[in-house]
Amino acid sequence: MELTDALKRSLRTQGLTYRDLAIRLRLSEAAVKRMFSLRAMSLRRLEQVCDILDIGLGELAAEAARGRNVMANLSEAQEQALVDEPALLLALFLTLNRWRQEEVQAHFAFTTAQWTALLVKLDRLGIIELMPGNRGRPLTARNFRWRADGPMERYFRHTLLSDYFADPFDGEQDALLLLSGSLSPDGIKQLKERLGELAREFDALLARDAALSAQDRMGVALVLAQKPWLLQLFHPYRRAQGE
Repeated sequence: MELTDALKRSLRTQGLTYRDLAIRLRLSEAAVKRMFSLRAMSLRRLEQVCDILDIGLGELAAEAARGRNVMANLSEAQEQALVDEPALLLALFLTLNRWRQEEVQAHFAFTTAQWTALLVKLDRLGIIELMPGNRGRPLTARNFRWRADGPMERYFRHTLLSDYFADPFDGEQDALLLLSGSLSPDGIKQLKERLGELAREFDALLARDAALSAQDRMGVALVLAQKPWLLQLFHPYRRAQGE
């Protein structure tokens, strides 16, 4: 029962549904639901599910023993530690996206000692759990959100935003839509809900492609924003209140 509950938590963490699992196991969705509801799973089937989730049986057993939910947000101190050390932020990005050590070292100039040290720091911060073989088990949800006006959001606004928009969005994988207009409060609310749906779809695609090798994936950054706003260059033309 504990192993099955741990598998359910792992599925939620990776944004996978019973339907997604059924497709990969080549079973019907009803069969997968029945397997989890009855907690009837052979060792061979358990190993197949673990392979799909990219976790070992030992890792699953440890998760079952803990029985704790993953973090939806980092603390202020955890975010600040990542902002203060870019290599640590990169290590978290790679760990969340399930890069193996050999893939990391094939693409980045980390020695084994340097990579191990970064994983140890993330472990001590309580963001990941360092597993045998230098594998990092994230203690956050895959789709965790940065704190509103927290260290990472401020760092992005003040430092990374200009870097993000420095180059033109003219590549095959690029997209940039600059939209503005006037909406009612109800229209703004609906738009905000749609942005949330798009963010969840992005999370689901990350989970779907996590099992692919690093060379078959590329980093993608998606910025979704909405607020009442008038261009600063329009302000000189506005009438003062009461005129």
